[in-house]
Amino acid sequence: MASISDLILQSVKSEAGGIQLPSNVQNQVLGGLSDSILGSLTQTATRAGGIEQIKDLVSGKVSAAASPVTNLAGSLFSQNVLSKLNLGSATNGLLSGLIPKIVGKLSTFIKDRDGDGDVDFNDILLSLQGGGSGLGGSLLGAATSILGNIFGKK
Repeated sequence: MASISDLILQSVKSEAGGIQLPSNVQNQVLGGLSDSILGSLTQTATRAGGIEQIKDLVSGKVSAAASPVTNLAGSLFSQNVLSKLNLGSATNGLLSGLIPKIVGKLSTFIKDRDGDGDVDFNDILLSLQGGGSGLGGSLLGAATSILGNIFGKK
């Protein structure tokens, strides 16, 4: 099974395919979009009320455009990628506009993975951890421990 970071990257590549980017920054932009979305999920999951925000997003209770997860992903992308590149405001706007579309697809990535019939704390952590490797696995190893102790889950 592909990890959530792989699925996000595939979605980023698919959505960004029509945007003309200079070849020397294309990988940086695509990777930055993926990292910003995954980073937003990871940071949100470790905050008080964050799991609930992710659940609201993947269940459709809150639209991707209105989600704090999307807002954080946009901020991370702007700070970490767009501010360092001189792509122009039109291209920056097009790229930033992809974030709600990609975040909106999270419900296809984050599912009931523990078989209890709903998307909950464990499912979100399992989705973000993926196969236990990569960014999701390393960042959420600590989050699992911290949040597990807070919520009494191991």
